[in-house]
Amino acid sequence: MQQICSYKPNMRVGDQSYPAYELKNLINYLADNFKEEHVEQLYANIGLDNAVLRSSEFVYVWQVDYAMSFIRRLSQDPEIAAKAASRYKVVELDVLQPYLAKFNTLGDCLQFAIAHPELVGSFSDTLIRNDLGRLHVRWLNTNKVELERYSCQFQHSICSLLAFAKELTAQPIQLSHIALAEPCRDASFLAIKTGAEVEFDAEFFEWSIAHEYLELPLTYQFEQQFNQQQLDVESSYISDLLKILRQQAPDLPCMDAMADLQNISARTLRRKLAAANTSYQKLVDQVRCQMAIDLILTSDYSIDEISDLMGFGEVSHFRQSFKHWIGHPPGHFHRLNRPLVTESSC
Repeated sequence: MQQICSYKPNMRVGDQSYPAYELKNLINYLADNFKEEHVEQLYANIGLDNAVLRSSEFVYVWQVDYAMSFIRRLSQDPEIAAKAASRYKVVELDVLQPYLAKFNTLGDCLQFAIAHPELVGSFSDTLIRNDLGRLHVRWLNTNKVELERYSCQFQHSICSLLAFAKELTAQPIQLSHIALAEPCRDASFLAIKTGAEVEFDAEFFEWSIAHEYLELPLTYQFEQQFNQQQLDVESSYISDLLKILRQQAPDLPCMDAMADLQNISARTLRRKLAAANTSYQKLVDQVRCQMAIDLILTSDYSIDEISDLMGFGEVSHFRQSFKHWIGHPPGHFHRLNRPLVTESSC
């Protein structure tokens, strides 16, 4: 089967690791544009202080997500995440610099970023496709994040990638198109920074870039020579739970059964997940949704056959569950792996 789209289940949640440089950038932006008391409040809310953060290579996903939402609520500016991310500098990339120093082109860097969410960080699963000289990156909200928060994460990702790309290549980089699955609003900053046409009321959040930009050579002069290093990413309780769920899929244990496997009470399990800003049902839905999308995009199974493989008694139940997870019926994704007639047909 000719696979048109490549599915990347890269979403990081809860206590999974996330590069600390993003949190450092957000707090620097907060310090430069708001009051010191706001910085202190944010530190208190995420259980960190300046000294600990500055010496950290990784933090938790929920801490970065919380900081982004904190600034968004404080400013009431829908483009605040794009503005904060546009200030990034390559020298701030900490643990990523040794990897970037080995690459030759911008495309090499982007490929690494997509393939290593544990090092780069990712708030979303993605679909990647190449079509008519462009690379398209579509975000999938498999964690059912609220619209404003998800848009904030999406804009931050785009503008941080562009900030790094321009510095790495010493060339002005423009995106071809940005699609936002939200009502029309002022997006002048995003449009100017990316050079892209911004579309509203789209089905998904998506951005695209011409292949010619990905072929640009890296010209950035790193200040030091880096040795090969193996980063020790901290273990994650949620990562361990997701591993168990994926191993047992499609017969996923209920919360009481999972608690028994962990030798803890269901109440303790619920409390530990709540402390990481998630729930057991969210993790179960994430695993089932990712499994279904992967089967749809990488196999020749029909929707009825996938429904059976995933243990649904009725295909109608599977269709309803899938639409609940991702907001679209499975047939929408099934069509993505059919030959594209026009650029906008995916």
